[in-house]
Amino acid sequence: MKALENSRLLWLAALVLAADQITKRAIASALEPGGVAPIIPGLFNIVHTDNRGVAFGILADAHSAWLVWLLILFSLGVMSLLAWLLVSNRIPGIPGQVGAALILGGAAGNVLDRVVRHSVVDFLDFYVGSYHWPAFNLADSAIVIGGGLIVFSLLTEHKEPARGKV
Repeated sequence: MKALENSRLLWLAALVLAADQITKRAIASALEPGGVAPIIPGLFNIVHTDNRGVAFGILADAHSAWLVWLLILFSLGVMSLLAWLLVSNRIPGIPGQVGAALILGGAAGNVLDRVVRHSVVDFLDFYVGSYHWPAFNLADSAIVIGGGLIVFSLLTEHKEPARGKV
């Protein structure tokens, strides 16, 4: 199967970034921080949470000013690596390439929030009874789905065994 063109992969990353930023702006304008809009009672709310930590609120209570900048630098490093891997066509298989583009777009969405707001807007709140999954956003979803596609690609890509002397 022919690999996806590099420009399509970068457009996919840009589309993820745009969708992420549009949804975050919509939530920020519709709900005050801490606001809740029930969508499916007992299962799903739209909330407005400003997450200063990493995925799923980890380190959100840390009050160190350097944490935001460390997260930004780490994200920029990952984004640079992914962009280079995509542009140089070093990721085998379409699922892995799409996964890397999703991660790149998601990381860009969250790092843009960190640069502009020093926090990331999370708004998707799934729960059952009193058990809540930590709130997340479209960028987080793209990163998780992208990671899954890369793992899938690694597990399913078959290479011919090296033939050497016995």
